[in-house]
Amino acid sequence: QWQFVESGGGLVQPGGSLRLSCAAADFSLENYAIGWFRQAPGKEREGVSCIGSRGIHSNYADSVKGRFTMSRDNAKNTAYLQMNSLRPEDTAVYYCANADCRSGIVALGSWGQGTQVTVSS
Repeated sequence: QWQFVESGGGLVQPGGSLRLSCAAADFSLENYAIGWFRQAPGKEREGVSCIGSRGIHSNYADSVKGRFTMSRDNAKNTAYLQMNSLRPEDTAVYYCANADCRSGIVALGSWGQGTQVTVSS
């Protein structure tokens, strides 16, 4: 029953930035850790970032450390992913989901439609 609406994707040149938003559609996310995931054509779904329920703990995939920053605003029922210094290999559909952040970036529950991020010159 967990439903999210992802937004903020688009076409950007290498080195550019985007901010993705993840809004909980039908429940309060304040009690849940949230993760961002991505899937490129022909590749497995990859965990990108994860943040704890209170926004205290976060972790990132090695490929995005130092470039991406995750945050959340529980009052707005929304989590965010600030993506800087984007590279062509960041091109993928990005999804958010309830997640387990304790030992990695592990998705829980069902997936939404995601938002397309394309990094190309």
